[in-house]
Amino acid sequence: MQNQGFLCELSIIPSSPRSLLPPHLSLFRRRPTRTRNPRDREWRRSRRRTGGSSGGGCGGVRFRSMPCSLVCGGGGGGGGEDNGSVRKFKLSESTFLASLMPKKEIGADRFLEAHPNFDGRGVIIAIFDSGVDPAAAGLQVTSDGKPKILDVIDCTGSGDIDTSKVVKAEADGCIRGASVQFSLDISVDVLIFCLQKHIKAEDISLKKIREDLQNRVDYLRKQAESYDDKGPVIDAVVWHDGEVWRVALDTQSLEDDPDSGKLADFTPLTNFRIERKYGVFSKLDACTCVVNVYDEGNVLSIVTDSSPHGTHVAGIASAFHPKEPLLNGVAPGAQLISCKIGDSRLGSMETGTGLTRALVAAVEHKCDLINMSYGEPTLLPDYGRFVDLVNEAVNKHHLIFVSSAGNSGPALSTVGAPGGTTSTIIGVGAYVSPEMAVGAHSVVEPPSEGIEYTWSSRGPTADGDVGVSISAPGGAVAPVPTWTLQRRMLMNGTSMASPSACGGIALLVSALKAEGIPVSPYCVRKALENTSVPIGNLPEDKLSTGEGLMQVDKAHEYLKQSKNTPAVWYQIKIVRSGKSTPVSRGIYLREPSASQQCSEWTVQVEPKFHEDASNLDELVPFEECIELRSSDQAVVSAPEYLLLTNNGRSFNVVVNPTNLSEGLHYYEVYGIDCKAPWRGPLFRVPITVTKPKAVINRPPLVTFSKMSFIPGRIERRFLEVPLGATWVEATMQASGFDTSRRFFVDTVQLCPLKRPIKWESVVTFSSPSVKTFSFPVVAGQTVELAIAQFWSSGMGSHETTIVDFEIAFHGINIDKEEVLLDGSEAPIRIDAEALVTSEKLAPAAVLNKVRIPYRPVEARLSTLAADRDKLPSGKQILALKLTYKFKLEDGAEVKPYIPLLNDRIYDTKFESQFYMIYDPNKRVHAMGDVYPNSSKLPKGEYNLQLYLRHDNVQYLEKLKQLVLFIERNLEEKDVVRLSFFSQPDGPVMGNGSFKSSVLVPGKKEAFYVGPPSKDKLPKSCQQGSVLFGAISYGKLSYLGDGEGKNPLKNPLDEDKGKSSPPTCTKSVSERIEEEVRDAKIKVLASLKQDTEEERSEWEQLSLTLKSEYPDNTPLLSKILEGLVSQSNVEDRISHNEKIIEAANEVIDSIDKEELAKFFALKSDPEDEEAEKLKKKMETTRDQLVEALYLKGLALAEIESLEAEKSKDVAASETKDADKTADRETKDADKTADRSEQDFGDQPDLFEENFKELKKWVDVKSKYGTLLVIRERRSRRLGTALKVVNDLIHDNGEPPKKKLYELKISLLEEIGWNHAVKYEKEWMHVRFPANLPLF
Repeated sequence: MQNQGFLCELSIIPSSPRSLLPPHLSLFRRRPTRTRNPRDREWRRSRRRTGGSSGGGCGGVRFRSMPCSLVCGGGGGGGGEDNGSVRKFKLSESTFLASLMPKKEIGADRFLEAHPNFDGRGVIIAIFDSGVDPAAAGLQVTSDGKPKILDVIDCTGSGDIDTSKVVKAEADGCIRGASVQFSLDISVDVLIFCLQKHIKAEDISLKKIREDLQNRVDYLRKQAESYDDKGPVIDAVVWHDGEVWRVALDTQSLEDDPDSGKLADFTPLTNFRIERKYGVFSKLDACTCVVNVYDEGNVLSIVTDSSPHGTHVAGIASAFHPKEPLLNGVAPGAQLISCKIGDSRLGSMETGTGLTRALVAAVEHKCDLINMSYGEPTLLPDYGRFVDLVNEAVNKHHLIFVSSAGNSGPALSTVGAPGGTTSTIIGVGAYVSPEMAVGAHSVVEPPSEGIEYTWSSRGPTADGDVGVSISAPGGAVAPVPTWTLQRRMLMNGTSMASPSACGGIALLVSALKAEGIPVSPYCVRKALENTSVPIGNLPEDKLSTGEGLMQVDKAHEYLKQSKNTPAVWYQIKIVRSGKSTPVSRGIYLREPSASQQCSEWTVQVEPKFHEDASNLDELVPFEECIELRSSDQAVVSAPEYLLLTNNGRSFNVVVNPTNLSEGLHYYEVYGIDCKAPWRGPLFRVPITVTKPKAVINRPPLVTFSKMSFIPGRIERRFLEVPLGATWVEATMQASGFDTSRRFFVDTVQLCPLKRPIKWESVVTFSSPSVKTFSFPVVAGQTVELAIAQFWSSGMGSHETTIVDFEIAFHGINIDKEEVLLDGSEAPIRIDAEALVTSEKLAPAAVLNKVRIPYRPVEARLSTLAADRDKLPSGKQILALKLTYKFKLEDGAEVKPYIPLLNDRIYDTKFESQFYMIYDPNKRVHAMGDVYPNSSKLPKGEYNLQLYLRHDNVQYLEKLKQLVLFIERNLEEKDVVRLSFFSQPDGPVMGNGSFKSSVLVPGKKEAFYVGPPSKDKLPKSCQQGSVLFGAISYGKLSYLGDGEGKNPLKNPLDEDKGKSSPPTCTKSVSERIEEEVRDAKIKVLASLKQDTEEERSEWEQLSLTLKSEYPDNTPLLSKILEGLVSQSNVEDRISHNEKIIEAANEVIDSIDKEELAKFFALKSDPEDEEAEKLKKKMETTRDQLVEALYLKGLALAEIESLEAEKSKDVAASETKDADKTADRETKDADKTADRSEQDFGDQPDLFEENFKELKKWVDVKSKYGTLLVIRERRSRRLGTALKVVNDLIHDNGEPPKKKLYELKISLLEEIGWNHAVKYEKEWMHVRFPANLPLF
């Protein structure tokens, strides 16, 4: 493989100096996110961010996960050994700096003071995030001088480039790339001004010249208005130097200085883990890049971070600043590997591919810890493919996995996956201390003690687990990438709490390794939980903070003391007595019936050892005498003792909530080692009871009065939603305060096999006032209302806020969850009733989307390369690539929809999915994963490739015929609004329209929803399509006044006359003769002409058939097509003359006068014979038009070739060089400058042919190329350019490459070099050589 190179092109789309990177290497752009009621939190880059909260009151989007962090500032907190119990203090410079990178709160400063060499040395942390910048401050070396970052990997594939194309150096030693440096070197405004001087000419003879100049001006104006900088193109060369793969980048197009960024000046890089070197794209963007080469040089991965988040997280965990030790990360001696799981193509969202490859890399590098500050809600806790792989990494490879709990608080059951829902992961909540509030958040006055951030997610999980394991500081000023043009930045969120905890655990692991104590994630977790300092005084505070604020020094003492105890994880499985399912990890009595009666539960405790544990030495001897304790025997009863062996034991627990008051209650049953009670609880059985308030009054109105709030206070109210209620109208009144107040108002309901149903709002009161809002509810279920004053809101003001909150339940009960119209004329009956209060029934329905099903046209199953896609178990990952084809008759907004796979990334057993939509030019228009986005596509044909991964071939085989829907939003004119009727015959008879009525409780009312009228159905809908939309039973404001109106119909033209087709009867022999003739023509059309022998056979057959059927137009057309299709023709002039001759034969074979007469008349569409004749005549017309078009192209090419020949002859003259060259050049120019006038006695054959073509077809349509040539011959280059532009844009379909090449040639002829460079740069984007890799 030596001395071979690989060439690729990287298209880059910059919008500012900070974003001069390819789309797949994009850095950071602010974008809106697809969420509901976003709390303006974070970088707003992803639908999957669990948010983060900033100090001043930023809120977060919780619908999709992303880095659990935030970038803005805020206030509030406390810390220290006594949980930060401070009231008034003043920071010094040193304590201020220390507050920017909190370590005191978790005891890390005390631990390092006592053990300075246990600062993370010997520990490797894998950072699963958006990528880490190896050039960022504090991330170069460890405290003991070792390299800080051992490897930088893009696990998503977003930076992968296909380098399988092998190129060799040319004779001059150069490798030719595709890049062209781009710079706008002419002022458009000045050029327009100059041209406008000529436009003012009034001479009528200059009309066409003025028109041409005006077209040039118009083109320049349009270019100025629609200018879109696609960015520079980078050439990447990969080669093997005999030892390793090397990479060099040509980044000239990124530099302002044309002498900078040359390929020859680039220091070659190799895989980062080999030499730990990185490059910088340019001084302008200051963006660090790393390269890795995979698959024997066939894949180049260019790695950049997709947001500052990952670098910030890495800095909290382990940054080392020798000159600024107070700003060190928690474990400055630890080393890192960066595993980028945030896909740059998706705005930093994680993918299944990224998560799996990251785990593979962590095991391969023998990492001790993993930190992951990503997550999202889940419908099934502790379930899924990624969870299975995490369990293997923890149980088999002893990895300690730390992750953020999420930023979806303050409501309960908001912890996200995987951090808050996975048993083998340590989920971390976010804590703020008084020092952090004053220092990092710069609040006026700190809270009296440390508290959990308002937005930090809370437990329990849907299956009763606590969710949050421990808490750690959730904010820091930490390093960020160099492209941000700053060294450090403040972010906060559970994304910051997780690396703080991870760094603290790295200190413990460093100590254990140095002291020769075996490291087990089970033991470390138990030590952390049993030595944490509680935050808050109530039992239910554990649902917010876990066991409390972790303490490194105390956990270290615990681990030393328990070094001889078994490394065991006590797995808890709970079922209700007498049932086998569902299995849960805690007891969660949330719904009304469950919290009003006594229940008995069976708890199974199963000790789990690491997979490498010895059966004889560890499993067999294991036996523990467990004392079971209940935190409140009056509510939770359990046995007193349990003898636990390796095979596990079960016991029963009885929960009696009948005497509990309304609200939240939390209890535990925990096991204590009788022989070593100092070990603390070995396992815990969490029991959460929410006793809702029953709403019995009618109308159902509930008021919570005089609730008192201070910063950080949370008030929870639980209500049993009345049967029949579907929505709530709420009023919130705040009073009794001076400065503005900010509140989070959240509601949560839990339903089986659904993500938590969450509604949220951020309400700001600048003065005492009233706010109103509404939200949906599920009848019969408990709804939690959580109202929280933001932790930093109102600090410095000592006045409490008084809140009165009123809730009114409303609802219309319908007998159908979904209304299905089956395509028949029958209406659908709907029964409606109001169960809670009188309601106005005003149904409205709209069909505004269409789903079209597709099956794959191709399915390819392949084994992936072993470099990155081989699991630690040794199994090789397989990939299934499914290709779907679809066509859009008009431009539309479309979205792929895969019911089996969409909307699940953690709670799915499938590993990964990714799709891309591209046109015939291989230009990718859309990419996506489990959360597809709508994309605006122009008219045309498209391919969609769906990429699925798994190590089980049987799973993938079952998906080879996977149904995919293309979901398209209908344009407003095509939206179908349904009508309602009070009678079943209403849709047909047109009477009995139903508008509205008043529903009285206890009385049902029925009405009918009619099917859409056939004439209202969108014409673009195919058979098998599904129209769908929304139906509501109250007045929908968005329907407006246009409801029920039919679309306008175009009036019919009057008949101008009808042609009367002659009756034609043919004998059997005549019909046989025609069939034989058509078969011979078909054989001729199928013959190949690749070789001289094949071409000779074709010519011989065509002559034979021509002599046999001399005037048969279809035959002559096929002969013309065959001539045009011939390639590798040496004598182009002679070949074009043959084309002209063949075209003339087609033209002469057609009776043009008869054809014109036919189209002057209108045929009867009801007459079958007339329709057949019409089709035949249309075919004949098309053959005539095609012959004229091809003849015109041939005439133009002959002119061009003769002109070039004349110039060549002139240049080769040796005698009288100046005169001869001048004469020949003038002659050549005359030939090239032919216009509509005759040249001497010779007619202009091109012009005559063009005029004939105009009689039969609009030359601005598909035959517009000939119009361009005509304008070019006349030197009207501006008009020719306008025609080309119209051809490109008017068609609506993805344009053909030849049109853009024609456009570039016109621009070159005009002399607009700036536009030529611009268009050539865009050619790499519009017509890429290959599809990007998945």
